[in-house]
Amino acid sequence: MKRLSLMFATTLVTGTAACAPSEPPLGSVAQTATGGATATADVRSVVGQSRATATATQIGDSIRVRVDAQRMPRGTYAAHVHTTGACAPPDFNSAGPHWNPTGQQHGRNNPAGMHKGDLPNLAIGSNGRGNFEFTIPAASVSGGSTAMLDGDGAALVIHSQADDHRTDPSGNAGARIACGVFR
Repeated sequence: MKRLSLMFATTLVTGTAACAPSEPPLGSVAQTATGGATATADVRSVVGQSRATATATQIGDSIRVRVDAQRMPRGTYAAHVHTTGACAPPDFNSAGPHWNPTGQQHGRNNPAGMHKGDLPNLAIGSNGRGNFEFTIPAASVSGGSTAMLDGDGAALVIHSQADDHRTDPSGNAGARIACGVFR
């Protein structure tokens, strides 16, 4: 009986280790319990410190983006979805421009805006934390003409200043200070 229990435990541990998840490939998506695609980004500073987690979830014909930030200085920061799933420091220019599949201008206060990558400002409190949720209408996490994750992926970028929600192309948001690739 002891031998049978030991064999079962060994098989269980070995089988579990073989099924351990690895990092998903660039631009891959998971399915939520309700069936909507989801992608997550670990947003890191130029020195590799984790600053936020961003999650994009398909809800009907829209994407719900949630950003949870930690260990950041108090202040207000712009956050945008960028077109390329690459985050090479120190300037994160590898993330490309803001995601804009519909050819709009920048900012919710711009009469010719707003593009799909425009998100609300991220307010960080004295405890170094902040978050927001925002719905991007008429967009998809993957697949279709307004897919966030195309062949080269997408990234969430946090900028050094608040977004003025008007100035094209980037809302006078300043330098890119943190970046995470959606996976």
